[in-house]
Amino acid sequence: MPPKTLSPLPAETLRVGGAPEGRDAQLLAELADRAGGPVLHVARDDARAASLAEALAFFAPELPVLRFPAWDCLPYDRISPNADISAARMATLAALADWAARDAAPAAVVLATLNAATQRVPARAVVSAAAFAAETGRAVDLDALKDYLARMGFNRAPTVTEPGDYAVRGGVIDVFPPGAELPVRLDFFGDVLDGARRFDPETQRTVETVKRVEFAPVSEVVLDEDAVARFRTAYREAFGAAGLDDPLYEAVSAGRKHQGLEHWLAYFHETTETLFDYLPGAPVALDHQIEEARAAREELVQDHFEARREALTQKPAMGAAPYKPAPPETLYLTEAQWQAALAHRPARRFSPLPQPPGPGCIDAGGRVGRSFAAERAQEGVNVFDALAEHLTALDQAGKTLVFATYSDGARDRVKSLLADHGAPPSAEIARFADARPGRVNLAVWPLEQGFETEDLAVIAEQDVLGDRLVRAPRKRKRAENFLQEASTLSQGDMVVHVEHGIGRFLGLETVEALGAPHDCLALEYAGGDKLYLPVENIELLSRYGHDSGLLDRLGGGAWQARKAKLKARIRDMAERLLRVAAERQLRSAPVFEAPHGAWEEFCARFPYQETDDQLAAIEAV
Repeated sequence: MPPKTLSPLPAETLRVGGAPEGRDAQLLAELADRAGGPVLHVARDDARAASLAEALAFFAPELPVLRFPAWDCLPYDRISPNADISAARMATLAALADWAARDAAPAAVVLATLNAATQRVPARAVVSAAAFAAETGRAVDLDALKDYLARMGFNRAPTVTEPGDYAVRGGVIDVFPPGAELPVRLDFFGDVLDGARRFDPETQRTVETVKRVEFAPVSEVVLDEDAVARFRTAYREAFGAAGLDDPLYEAVSAGRKHQGLEHWLAYFHETTETLFDYLPGAPVALDHQIEEARAAREELVQDHFEARREALTQKPAMGAAPYKPAPPETLYLTEAQWQAALAHRPARRFSPLPQPPGPGCIDAGGRVGRSFAAERAQEGVNVFDALAEHLTALDQAGKTLVFATYSDGARDRVKSLLADHGAPPSAEIARFADARPGRVNLAVWPLEQGFETEDLAVIAEQDVLGDRLVRAPRKRKRAENFLQEASTLSQGDMVVHVEHGIGRFLGLETVEALGAPHDCLALEYAGGDKLYLPVENIELLSRYGHDSGLLDRLGGGAWQARKAKLKARIRDMAERLLRVAAERQLRSAPVFEAPHGAWEEFCARFPYQETDDQLAAIEAV
């Protein structure tokens, strides 16, 4: 659709009406294209930010989208934000700081929530100076690298599993950089980076080799000597002398990270900035009802601050450490600062309601689409007949039709149902650029409510079938018998090595290999033989199902013989199953068929998102 409403980009705030959910993402993509640089969009909350990211992936899949989430803890909380969220925030800040340093930023959308945009962050100079880079074949100061990882907020762990972790095993250092999909393993020969490769944290197997690695801080608080000194001075100036009953002050003074220290962010930095400072002059798009959300957020911050300050005047609970809250303005933007950040730059306030064009107001021509709730509520009325009739009318009006579904399975069911009820022909598309008039373009796009413009009609699955009770898909857990970390084993546990059989775990030992220390798991086999397994190969072990048993002989043939015997038994079972299946195929029985289309309509009305196990069971049946 050619841009019609947002062509000029004056440095003023305009209200853009006719921009319901979905249409606002289309306008945002057009705005980024015309701006020729980054555009900041401030969403009301995480749910709106997620739906906008999905809509942008449909309308402009080639457009880079940088997510900047808010902390997942309350203001003045005693806990730190989640490590994944901190890593994602720092990765985005590092990218924006790099753009600012090069004076050349690509067209992109920086997608932030209101809570994230109204919170202060480390200055660009701090983020840029805290970067680390290394190339294979060049010398690296290992002590300086380890010190860097500790100061930048990385968490030392036996095995890296999530962003922000790092592990040191002799001449091998594993690091999971913030914002990266996979961790990287650095192999050193002496002080020379001999090789670098990305690997799967679950299987520990190499995915690809790389020539250069770059790290950014994983936390917004960098615990170097200067930061610790600044904190101590600012903390004493704000709250007076701190005694031994203040664990925060004691931990930071010792250079240790304390849970929740990010809530005193300003005390660690000479100055702080805002997300707007990282994007000077960039256009800003604001979600519907953003001012109401900002006022509610400001009230929440003030309430929590007053509660903490009042608690200081009361007798603390048994064992409770004092909590001395920093003033809200040190971490959160005031209303005046918020308005100043929006001034002197193009700003667009989206609204789903139609707006008559006038001074400071334009209309994008979008309207909320039709809902089929009335047809669903009427007995004897088939909602898919009504849908087919509506689609036919839209097609005859010359509009491009897009039907958005929540999953591939739902798209397949809708495609079959549209054909059965006489709707226009349909085709599956992955992006909006592939949509064509004269057909129903089926897309996997979890849109909650459809919309229409002068030449486009988008119908959401929920418009037809009602609200879906969507649950966030949980990560599939790996087999519980699979070992990922040495810390899950106790001395004396029985384990099974995939190649050597049953052994006993004796503990962790450091072994000299090629002149460098290496952490290994010591395993005992029959006859007192020992096997030293590098900890990065722990995936070769699984737990033995009993507390005790006969140990296999290292290098013997008993284990391989048992494996071969078991494979033969499995082969026999497979042959019997195939024979039974063949006999079933040769027999016949009466076939009971449901009325044509009834089964598909029944499945389409299922309001839940299937779990992985449910999908597997459905496929098996």
